[in-house]
Amino acid sequence: MAETHSTDSGKLILHIPIILVVAGLLATLFTAWTEPVIQLGQSVINPQQIALSAIPTSEIAETPVFLPEVGIVAGHYGNDSGAICPDGLREVDVNLNVASLVQKMLAEKGIKSEILQEFDPKLSNYRSSLLISIHADSCAFINEEASGFKVAAALSNPQPEKSARLIACLRSHYASTTGLRLHNSVTNDMTSYHAFNEIHPETIAAIIEIGFLNLDRVILTQKPQVIAAGITNGILCYLNNEDITTTPTP
Repeated sequence: MAETHSTDSGKLILHIPIILVVAGLLATLFTAWTEPVIQLGQSVINPQQIALSAIPTSEIAETPVFLPEVGIVAGHYGNDSGAICPDGLREVDVNLNVASLVQKMLAEKGIKSEILQEFDPKLSNYRSSLLISIHADSCAFINEEASGFKVAAALSNPQPEKSARLIACLRSHYASTTGLRLHNSVTNDMTSYHAFNEIHPETIAAIIEIGFLNLDRVILTQKPQVIAAGITNGILCYLNNEDITTTPTP
């Protein structure tokens, strides 16, 4: 029995180096699989976090959507001709020409805008600093007083003060730039203009009748840049918060 015990002890001694080698390998593997951390003072930085921070933010977050500052509806564009004169002059063509010039003038001032059709799908819940719809009045001869421009906002809107200031800016600058007088025959079709009920409540909107296709034909067709400048100056007045006396829109 003593001899057997001695033999077992000898075998155990022979296995000790093997056990130590195995233990060393296990420790090395455990260290390799453990995610290291870097100690900096009292803070702990995970290498995975460092890798994420190196990725440009644009590749992690969603790309922001930049909204236009001004939406310009070219009256009747994409829908119908609007008023038509005996010689074939169409209101829609006059409106679109002026709208395009306004967009160009705003771009020269670094202001982003877009031209919209009369019943553009984009108008649904449309968001921008402001929306303006450009139209022209009848080509039929009504009387000698049928000359001048009209400006109106929604009959009821959630931001009456801002709306009143936009109307005041447009009236003042359009009159001084074009020389046309304000015609006070604002209609229900203007104050109840369909787009007013479609756009986002925070979008301030107005509709302008830039003149009569009959008595104001010369300036509307031969000097559209003057018409566009009048509208643009009114828009800039509003966007730049010019100090102008405002009166609530009826």
